[in-house]
Amino acid sequence: MTDAGRITDTTGPGHVVVVRTRNTSAHGHEAVTLDTMARRIATLMGCVYAGDYAPAAHYDGPLYFVPDETLLDADAARLGIRTQDDLFGGVVPYPFVATKSVSHPALERTSRVPEGWSHELAERLADAVLPGFSVFTAADARHACERILKTGAARMKPALGIGGTGQTVANCLADFDAALQQIDEAELRKYGLAIEQNLDDVVTYSVGQAELAGIRISYYGMQRLTRNHRDQDVYGGSDLHVVRGDFDALLARELPADIRHALEQARRYDECVREAFPGFFASRRNYDVVRGRDRDGREVSGVLEQSWRIGGASPAEIAAVEALLADPALHAVQASTHEIYALQSPPPGAAVHFSGDDERVGHITKYSVVGDGNQA
Repeated sequence: MTDAGRITDTTGPGHVVVVRTRNTSAHGHEAVTLDTMARRIATLMGCVYAGDYAPAAHYDGPLYFVPDETLLDADAARLGIRTQDDLFGGVVPYPFVATKSVSHPALERTSRVPEGWSHELAERLADAVLPGFSVFTAADARHACERILKTGAARMKPALGIGGTGQTVANCLADFDAALQQIDEAELRKYGLAIEQNLDDVVTYSVGQAELAGIRISYYGMQRLTRNHRDQDVYGGSDLHVVRGDFDALLARELPADIRHALEQARRYDECVREAFPGFFASRRNYDVVRGRDRDGREVSGVLEQSWRIGGASPAEIAAVEALLADPALHAVQASTHEIYALQSPPPGAAVHFSGDDERVGHITKYSVVGDGNQA
């Protein structure tokens, strides 16, 4: 990466560029969807889409970045990213902040934690997340599991896992010990491992906010599961209720009690992280909030994880911004994103982001739809 000197003319229309950090196939569904979303963002902003960012290239006009991951502040600075207006995504001061590890307290105040760790943040988040711990050594991981097992099954979540990938539910220490053997020690020490209470009968909400093309949106919604080609339950999309404005605009609407509680937990999580890490900023913030029952049948809810990068719900977010930008009088809209593995055609009017064979997951079709804003 080089510094911002690659821009030769700051008066031009600007360029939208993609920053890829993952080692994924250029023809796979993730890479193609990222490219498709960046093109739509460029259109919304009246910019030229310039493809993958090239450090040695000279661009006429300012750059707007669409990274595939949350960026560290040092990397963002080298790219010339200074504020949330420079990217669709987020910037964090320490690696662990962008992972699942940021959500829970350390096992003890004396436990090993990475540079930048905030014990105060974990204490403030206690009523917004599930009971659990973040650990950075195998010994602490085992002790944390012992504590969680006293209240029921424990869920082990690798800090860098996307969605539910790599997670294990342990009903006893033998289950946990077997799963721990699969964790890379270097990754554990740098990024950590989240161990939290496992719930039954779960429902997962999506709560988020995005700023793009001069519009701020906030939303709540529900995630859907679908069956992949291995007959596994995987992410199948999100149905979002989107409003123009911030979380207060969303909370001002008449909402069911469970939705309102999920929104309040996500907003508290968002506020606490921003206060704990002043260098953090993001134009796209998404929080998965789970509601379920513990071993004793009590209802429990909390933020499962955060996403400060383009994600699974982003096609619906971008579609909502497109609708709101097209109609200044529109204040709310429904938007959904869909990922299907069956050989079926998207509905009329859907925006298709990928449809074809992916070498990793097989045939998959991804599309988004905008619904009736009067019902959002």
